[in-house]
Amino acid sequence: MEAIYAELERRPLPRQCEMRTGCCHFRLAGHTPMLTRGEALYAAQGVRASGRKALKPHPDGACPLLGRDGRCTIYKNRPFGCRTHFCAEAGGMYPRKHVADLIQRLEALDERLGGSGSRPLEAAVSDALADM
Repeated sequence: MEAIYAELERRPLPRQCEMRTGCCHFRLAGHTPMLTRGEALYAAQGVRASGRKALKPHPDGACPLLGRDGRCTIYKNRPFGCRTHFCAEAGGMYPRKHVADLIQRLEALDERLGGSGSRPLEAAVSDALADM
């Protein structure tokens, strides 16, 4: 995961993300990030490092990884979708042609880890935490 994310960092596209967290409010934004097994395990490591053992649903339908201060509690371990800024206010999703090879690497890793394809963030991370 770290190699894939490092490669993504080497090819940044212009973005205007100012940690607005609008995209983290899934119910309002109308989407939930989908995670492969590798992403979920990596995110689960971040959850554990933050001192938590489980995810609790956010009361307003926001990402369960948002802290009380409104910031991501696993920013270093955040999923690919969060890294590629699917937030419209920040510039929208990276064009697929810029990240298609990285998506293929995520899918290949998912297969090697026995994953079953991308799953919604909360379920994927909760299952990864249970497997740790």
